[in-house]
Amino acid sequence: MSSVTVPPVLTSPRDDAIQLYRAFKGLGCDTAAVVHILAHRDVTQRGLIQQEYRAMYSEDLVKRLSSELSGNVKRAVLLWVQDPAGRDASIVRQALSGNVVDLKAATEVICSRTPSQIQHFKQLYFAMFGVYLEQDIEYQASGDHKKLLLAYVTVPRYEGPEVDRAMVEKDAKALYKAGEKKLGTDENTFIRIFSEKSRAHLAAVSTAYHSVYGNSLQKAVKSETSGHFEFALLTILQSAENSGKYFAKVLHKAMKGLGTDDTTLTRIIVTRAEIDLQYIKQEYRKKYGKTLNDAVHSETSGHYKAFLLALLGPNH
Repeated sequence: MSSVTVPPVLTSPRDDAIQLYRAFKGLGCDTAAVVHILAHRDVTQRGLIQQEYRAMYSEDLVKRLSSELSGNVKRAVLLWVQDPAGRDASIVRQALSGNVVDLKAATEVICSRTPSQIQHFKQLYFAMFGVYLEQDIEYQASGDHKKLLLAYVTVPRYEGPEVDRAMVEKDAKALYKAGEKKLGTDENTFIRIFSEKSRAHLAAVSTAYHSVYGNSLQKAVKSETSGHFEFALLTILQSAENSGKYFAKVLHKAMKGLGTDDTTLTRIIVTRAEIDLQYIKQEYRKKYGKTLNDAVHSETSGHYKAFLLALLGPNH
């Protein structure tokens, strides 16, 4: 469920392009006007605005936004104006090849996406950067974490709701034998099941594991694995069980304690706004007793705050 609120009577993409051009003219940029327009346009409308802007002013809107905006609001708006697959490709490429390599961010995006989303952004990754996603993973990741990511981006997985009960019980048993039952851990079994099986199947395995062995599969993963490998497995598992709850937890962690992790806050709100942000908001309120809007309001400021709150939609 999208949280983006689009006006009931829309101005044309051409009018929006004109208003954006006006916002850039003169001394300084009218950032409030930029936020007001772009935060209330869906992915199709944003694409049309970019086309109109280029046709009318012979310049790229993204480049102009990049030169006019600054700080957190610039990063958020530049991510927002991309289409979802291009955005994921950009985030992962930046995380794997930027000045500071952020394996956690790359892992979060890869392991929380559906197989069709992964296939789409893999194609764009190569088109945009001239390198295959697998090559960057190969170069930056290591060990079991690398094996899992490479399997996860290449193995096709079923995306429907049906599960085979016999296979569910078999996989629950295999994971128990590969982890809690033995000394040491058979990581390859975890990699195989987590990279080959559908979300519905993994969620059913998690339920079966708990009912048969009395411990949660999440706890087993935490006690049997560590580091980026553990984070990848938990991201896959929690996305399968309840992706809204998973992202609510990540958002809460980003705003907890001293200082805010603006990169994570931006990445999740911008990438989920047109997918399931309403659902994440519900889970956030249920788990933490306050609205996500209120949390963002108290942890951010200025145009950046206005932009994120616009994407979040009504405060409930």
